[in-house]
Amino acid sequence: MDSYRCKDNGCHHPDHGCHHPCTDHGPKPYCANIMCEAWQNQNFRTAFWTGCYLQMTLMNIPVCGEVGLEMHPDTDQYIRVEGGQAVVTMGRCKEHMNLQYRLTMGDAIFVPAGTWHNVRNGGRCPLKLSSVYAPPHHPWGTVQHTKEDAEQGEH
Repeated sequence: MDSYRCKDNGCHHPDHGCHHPCTDHGPKPYCANIMCEAWQNQNFRTAFWTGCYLQMTLMNIPVCGEVGLEMHPDTDQYIRVEGGQAVVTMGRCKEHMNLQYRLTMGDAIFVPAGTWHNVRNGGRCPLKLSSVYAPPHHPWGTVQHTKEDAEQGEH
């Protein structure tokens, strides 16, 4: 029987011993300190763990930056602030974003499928996010260094 235990140092990938963020660890069982991993992530988006029915990405949003207005018709999303300050807007249509929240470290928001939403960096340091999608939204192993890389990947 395999034994899976959390480690308290760096990447935790069973094949590495590294102390830097690694990319997609799914779909095997895996344990990590998400806040530490998010702080180490320097990419706009990194797929951290992708399984058959769930995915976690880590995001790094620069000062004055944003994720960008989006809507996932068949995907629920959970977004947690791991560091920094966020301003989240949501609504049923992109012309009517009637909900706005200010989030700080440890706060989270649940975004039901079909809801338009955007997350902006509302602080003076990089915004560090973890985001869970169910089902997965991005291909296994996705790494987008910048928002521009992410936008090009959507077309």
